[in-house]
Amino acid sequence: PVPVPQVGTNLTDLRLPRRVTVRELGGCMGPIWPSYYSECSALLFVVDASNPTQVSSSCIQLLSVLSAAPLASVPVLVLFNKIDLPCYMSLVEMKSLFRMQDMVSCATQPITMLETSARDGTGLAEVLQWLRSALREP
Repeated sequence: PVPVPQVGTNLTDLRLPRRVTVRELGGCMGPIWPSYYSECSALLFVVDASNPTQVSSSCIQLLSVLSAAPLASVPVLVLFNKIDLPCYMSLVEMKSLFRMQDMVSCATQPITMLETSARDGTGLAEVLQWLRSALREP
């Protein structure tokens, strides 16, 4: 199915190999995100790399998430999505616009970045590999 923007919350179960529940919260749900932080073992933060008008608000949301005390040690994967579109900004451009080097050096949690396309599956294997690693039993 064609991916659609999320405006609510969705739950999906994955086997990695143990069962993991992924809770997807759309960007407009930002005000309630903190109510889920205490349940979070890993965080995937998705950015629309084809929409330069949303870069500043996405950056502010990401900074807010990274500064939340309950997420201080939760591994974070920032996904620059929609790389299948001709107008997408490259990983180099997105890292620069987000000042990711500064973010990574100041953050208390490990941060990884990947380019993805939810539409054609580019980067999905790497996302699953990151999740397996991030959620590995101690």
